[in-house]
Amino acid sequence: MSDRALRDHVAALIGWEDAHAGLEQVVDGVPPDQWGAPAPGLPYTLWQLLEHLRLTQHDILDFCRNPGYTQPRWPEDYWPAEPAPPDDGAAARSIAAFREERQTLAALAGDESLDLFARIPHGTGQTYLRELLLVADHTSYHLGQMVVVRRALGIWE
Repeated sequence: MSDRALRDHVAALIGWEDAHAGLEQVVDGVPPDQWGAPAPGLPYTLWQLLEHLRLTQHDILDFCRNPGYTQPRWPEDYWPAEPAPPDDGAAARSIAAFREERQTLAALAGDESLDLFARIPHGTGQTYLRELLLVADHTSYHLGQMVVVRRALGIWE
């Protein structure tokens, strides 16, 4: 029996926007000076959330593909050190890297040579399917937080 439908659903889930705002909508139109702006009552900036998404997604992809994987330090290696981007192009570079690795994860989901239910050989019981679902869930959660930050900053329509 083919698992094509499951693979297609998981690949779509990586960038799904059916039930919530997706990356494109969340990052579109953010003024450059607002990426590092503190939002009243919130402990993180848009930059911190965006970069956390990129760093975490990169880590999950690395875990899925790299037999020599070493887990980064929590939380230091999963969050940017500063609340604002280091330069004017940093947010755009982070978005581009996130998009590229999101596509790689979607392709991984669609790769029929990969058993989605197989345990990752260098893991501790995690399967490829679990990691793909984890990245989709994690991304959805933090995109929602980015919407809240944009609303608090008055830059969400």
